[in-house]
Amino acid sequence: MPDSLIPYDEIVQEALRAVVGRVLGSVAENGGLPGEHHFYITFKTQAPGVEIPDRLMERFPDEMTIVLQNRFWDLLVDDTRFSVGLSFNQVASKLTIPYAAITGFQDPAVHFELRFQALDMPDDAEPHDEAENDGQDTPPPADGSNVVSVDFKRKK
Repeated sequence: MPDSLIPYDEIVQEALRAVVGRVLGSVAENGGLPGEHHFYITFKTQAPGVEIPDRLMERFPDEMTIVLQNRFWDLLVDDTRFSVGLSFNQVASKLTIPYAAITGFQDPAVHFELRFQALDMPDDAEPHDEAENDGQDTPPPADGSNVVSVDFKRKK
């Protein structure tokens, strides 16, 4: 296949990240999640602009999944990142996550999922456990329905 002079992969991933920002912005504007909706958000902890407490960075040195469901606060959303307060083992924490660091977004209530590569990060991610922030009640669906996956290969 010929090399494209148009960076389609970057354009599509940027558009997918805009979906995450728009959904989180709606939740922030409305003061909470509607109905049974809740989100699993996976991100690269070492990505530029990620701000998480040192104890979480030590526990999740590569990738982390957080849950926005029952107990979260101070959700602030802008064009490039979001920040949110979460509790981990009864310890309040503020996390700031740029959209470019996100590798997965899932809403198990409606079997919706987006997956993409973190920008400017290596492709050799190791498996990780979920962060298990307080308030997580529902495991993610395993059927993979409504999954949008963008997996472009980078030129080395």
